[in-house]
Amino acid sequence: MKNFRMIHDENLCIGCQACSVSCRSENSVPDNLYRVQVQIKTSGTFPALKMDFRRQSCVMCDDPPCVDVCPTGASFQTVDGLTLINSDLCVSCKYCMVACPYDARFVNPVTDAVDKCTFCFTNRVSQGIETACVTVCPTDALVFGDMNDKTSKVYKKAKEKFLLYPKAEKGTKPRVAFVPNKKGVNHE
Repeated sequence: MKNFRMIHDENLCIGCQACSVSCRSENSVPDNLYRVQVQIKTSGTFPALKMDFRRQSCVMCDDPPCVDVCPTGASFQTVDGLTLINSDLCVSCKYCMVACPYDARFVNPVTDAVDKCTFCFTNRVSQGIETACVTVCPTDALVFGDMNDKTSKVYKKAKEKFLLYPKAEKGTKPRVAFVPNKKGVNHE
């Protein structure tokens, strides 16, 4: 069994949106919708401006509230603990969207089913290929892998860096963590 994790290092991210673009292309995400986005927060006054970058997507909770509320079983966890959606079973009731504290789900107008980040599980990770977002990151701000593999990049980064988990107080136990920027932007 794998223990997939992703880490976003906010100190390395330049806000280029390559991860978002590659995700949209890899997963045929319709226009104006996103499985992953990098949000930009600007602070300071010109000319001393600072930009902070925060990745937003499904965080693949170990205790996902979206699965608990799904009346059809469309939202489910794999044996490896990833939270996925079976679009054939989804009735687009949006209960999972309301239950998600990360605002990470949307209704795909093409499939009329709820959609979200899947860590590229079906089309890449299950075949041993790295996620689309990680492969295109020009600064290595994103790291993905199996925490059970002590030689993996994600394991090594988790051991050497201080990590924070988004909305940890919700008790969902996210599998996506971030290395906070040096100034410590609030992640609400």
